[in-house]
Amino acid sequence: MGVIADFPSSHDYVVRGLDDSTRSTFDRFDAAFDAGSELPGEESDLRTFGRWAQLRLSLGLEGGHDHDERVLRLTRSVAEADILWTVEDAGFLWSAAHALMIWRHTDYAELYRIPLAATLRLNHADRRRVLGSTQDWLRRYHRPAWDFLHERLDDVLTEPAGHGPAGAVRNIIWDYDDFAVMLAEEYGSRLAAPEVLPLLRHWSTAGSSKPGDRWLATARKLLTPEAVGLVREILARVAARREKRADDQVANGYEWTATGFLYQRTTVSVRGMVWTCALIDEPWVPSLLGDVALTCGTGVGGSGANCRSEMLANAAVNVLARRGGLETVAPLARLQVKVRKKTVLNNVARTLDAVAVQAGLSREQLLDRTVPTFGLGPDGVREVRIGDHLVRLCSDGPALRFVNAAGRTVKSAPQAIRRNPVLAELKGTLKELRQALPAERFRLERALVEERMWRWHQVTELFLDHPLTGRYARHLIWQILQGPAGVPVRTDSGWELTDPRGRRIRPNPDTPVLLWHPIRESADEVRAWRDHLLEHGIRQPYKQAFREVYLLTPAEERTRVHSRRFAGHVLRYGQAKALLNQRGWTDLAIGHWDYECGGDQGEAVKELSGWRAYWGMHVAGGAEADGWGTASFCATGEIAFHRVEGAPGRYDDGHREGVPLTEVPPLVLSEVLRDADLAVGVTSVGLDERATGGHEDYWHSYGFGELTEAARTRRDALARLLPRLRIAGRVELTDRFLRVRGDLRTYKIHLGSGNILMEPNDAYLCIVPGADGAARAVFLPFEEDGGMLSVILSKAFLLADDTSITDPTITRQLVS
Repeated sequence: MGVIADFPSSHDYVVRGLDDSTRSTFDRFDAAFDAGSELPGEESDLRTFGRWAQLRLSLGLEGGHDHDERVLRLTRSVAEADILWTVEDAGFLWSAAHALMIWRHTDYAELYRIPLAATLRLNHADRRRVLGSTQDWLRRYHRPAWDFLHERLDDVLTEPAGHGPAGAVRNIIWDYDDFAVMLAEEYGSRLAAPEVLPLLRHWSTAGSSKPGDRWLATARKLLTPEAVGLVREILARVAARREKRADDQVANGYEWTATGFLYQRTTVSVRGMVWTCALIDEPWVPSLLGDVALTCGTGVGGSGANCRSEMLANAAVNVLARRGGLETVAPLARLQVKVRKKTVLNNVARTLDAVAVQAGLSREQLLDRTVPTFGLGPDGVREVRIGDHLVRLCSDGPALRFVNAAGRTVKSAPQAIRRNPVLAELKGTLKELRQALPAERFRLERALVEERMWRWHQVTELFLDHPLTGRYARHLIWQILQGPAGVPVRTDSGWELTDPRGRRIRPNPDTPVLLWHPIRESADEVRAWRDHLLEHGIRQPYKQAFREVYLLTPAEERTRVHSRRFAGHVLRYGQAKALLNQRGWTDLAIGHWDYECGGDQGEAVKELSGWRAYWGMHVAGGAEADGWGTASFCATGEIAFHRVEGAPGRYDDGHREGVPLTEVPPLVLSEVLRDADLAVGVTSVGLDERATGGHEDYWHSYGFGELTEAARTRRDALARLLPRLRIAGRVELTDRFLRVRGDLRTYKIHLGSGNILMEPNDAYLCIVPGADGAARAVFLPFEEDGGMLSVILSKAFLLADDTSITDPTITRQLVS
């Protein structure tokens, strides 16, 4: 028997990855040892010989304490030998020693002699790579081995005083990621200073989910002005951080790489800094904690249901909850817009509810009353004079605009004020303004779909007169409950509502008011509002008058408990998931894993007005092409609804059992199907310039087939826009296409996909969407979701003047 055969089979992962050459060498060492030789024949075999010697310590399945004296001499000679160990060698040695320790081998001095000696040959950074979480693992699960090893491990891992302040910092936070390296190298002298170092050590103990009173009391005692400054600077860098490729990781003798945000040990220390913010009474704290929570609570690209660091996101929210007060509401509101991780969102909701209770309001009422003004005037502009120069903070943009000493408006900050601290403060305010604007747009659209109600005096005070929210609210249609509707108009005596026929209404201050929704109106009324917006140049922050309405169809009445209106589409999974997450859908996670338990199937879930919608999806594509990981493409299934208080069930065939669609409120049904239509309209592979392999039939049917409700609404908008354009004489609308007459060919642009066919033979024309100046100048009555209307207009302007096209990738298609 040899070392591999004698090693405990339950821990064969240690030797499973050894290549044939190493196994052959081990066999040679076994034979030599059995023959009485204890040393390898060649100097180049010393490292392999050392690995083999570590495996020789195995006493078999029964374990034990007493080793053969020849084996002990062998072990000690290897430990004392001058061997140039590598990180991978040390990882293998520690893994083998741990496996034997777990398998009841109790002579820890001999088990760990070679691993300790090999690790001491490495630099301190590599020692930390090898040992990783070994200390915590031993302390938690293997106390006898921990009692023997912990002082020795401390000696191995601790850098000497000669390594300076950076070494002192690394001794605490290590250097497993580039952020920890940055802290040691850039902040080492400040973090290792006597007035901060004790607190840094305390930060590294932030291992629980929340700080206890004792932890905070100690932090309060150690907190110094120097530490406060460092907390602010370091957390600002955390908020600005994005994913990075991590250093190579080593375990069980194997090495791999990963992309991550922060390593666990770094995260714990940063969490300690976040907790310390509960003790800092400064105006910058709530906003900074909001920035940290926003960065850590979102995924790649600032969205998604996954978190960069759920631990830090929740820590920041918890500190905001502990602080309380109205100044925490704005940063929490920003999190509601972007974050989609349920645990973090629930934490945000609890915190907002607690602050609302303190103020005697509901959560939504609290948000209404705490939108910051940023010092803006009624016109959405704040003017600040710096020396001879004037700086304007404008919500339109938003942007900073500059007027120099000569009274001329200039594009960038004049040289004389670029280093002025007042300008730096305005730039910080501009950043907050940019974050607040989408939050307000999101709130107003959510109020539309949830049919929120206010008194008219609340609408005027909290929305129309607000310099930030008013930028959106003044362009929306407001409706008296079960009465007339109008767009707000300011008069000398206050706000009034004007309808499409020019009639003015002044609601009483206590009149109930809500946002107008087309699902409650007749087709004639909707058409009147759409014409009114175009005639008066009113651009709405989201589709309201032009909002798609999805009424129950005969097919859905037949299927009764589910809708297949948006089933059978092939979407780009990552893009679709991100878009749905932004619109409040959660829980979707599918890929090429655990097929037996349905890892390739899943559901996106959304709650709205007491209802929960489920949209089924499954992987569409080959596992090998996706690297056996997250799916690249998904196929859509049926949509079902259930009351939130009810427990959803399933049919035997796996389909979700929903309530009859006739019981779902029409507005809830419409808004859920609108989200599905948007996801398909933005992420379908049918939008690609060329068919994706394996999905050719779908690409053609979607790219040129029947229009969805979103595409029909797009057609309606084009019918109103086209007569106003300079290309009006060259375009006409058909049932599914915008037909464009050029000088070379006549073209048909599909109103759903934007794909193009050329007459007379319907040859496909591939054009990558670009930025056309004429199309950009066209007034659109709403801010688009997905931008397809702009894409179609851009292509129409280009093709109407096809003799001016110079791009050879297009011109050679026109003459073929």
